[in-house]
Amino acid sequence: MTARILDGKAIAEKVREDIAQKAAQLIAQGTTPCLAVILVGSDPASAVYVRNKVAACEKAGFRSLKFEYAADVAPEVVFGKIAELNADASVHGILVQLPLPPQFDADKVLEAVSAEKDVDGFHAENFGMLLQGRESFYPCTPWGVMKMLEVSGVEVQGKDAVVIGRSNIVGKPMAVMLLTAGATVTVCHSKTKDLAGHVKRADIVVAAIGKPRFVTADMIKPGAVVIDVGVNRLPDGKLCGDVDFAGASEVASLITPVPGGVGPMTITMLLGNTLLSAQRAAARG
Repeated sequence: MTARILDGKAIAEKVREDIAQKAAQLIAQGTTPCLAVILVGSDPASAVYVRNKVAACEKAGFRSLKFEYAADVAPEVVFGKIAELNADASVHGILVQLPLPPQFDADKVLEAVSAEKDVDGFHAENFGMLLQGRESFYPCTPWGVMKMLEVSGVEVQGKDAVVIGRSNIVGKPMAVMLLTAGATVTVCHSKTKDLAGHVKRADIVVAAIGKPRFVTADMIKPGAVVIDVGVNRLPDGKLCGDVDFAGASEVASLITPVPGGVGPMTITMLLGNTLLSAQRAAARG
């Protein structure tokens, strides 16, 4: 068996076309979706992520704002900007790029963003809504995974799913979304006994642990769907995921590559959340 590749770039393009069409309808009615991004410091990876997010916004017809600060900026300056953006009715989404320098408490920064503009889906209020199965701003990466499964025709209901990793950004919300969709979900982590045994039983595997090629072919159930969220840079500079792609491709039925898999979907769902926020604002008048 050779797995079919889940092309995240192609799926993202299709979803972004739909988002752009809905944004155009909203703009015609007088509301232009707007995303404000805050970047602190000069981390090269963060700068690339922010640049890609701004470019994606502009391509979709959104308005984008970018605020950059030196790495040694006083936290109260950034908190002040967040408060200003919270109060600006023309701004629909606020994103603070992580990681932040050590003088910041990241949790406090994320909680400072209004839940109504938390398009990253990290605010405790939105996370609570997710747990209750209510509409909220979903964390972009797991939401992107769910959209990939949906577009690819993968049936989630009744399936056994294993999520490897329990972070607040991917692992935990991913497990909740799969559970809400009707899967039986197991969350594996560093303290899990017989992790390989759990994975071997899974119809759907989502790897999000940040360990290069950790999930090997012998851990995969024949015909399983394998979603690789990990992005790891090897000593030679190349990128790889948390799954041994070459080996797993011979066992799985569907698999995401790295790069070009889940990554493009994350920014796409950020646009989706920003559009939703703008639609809500327009409805409120």
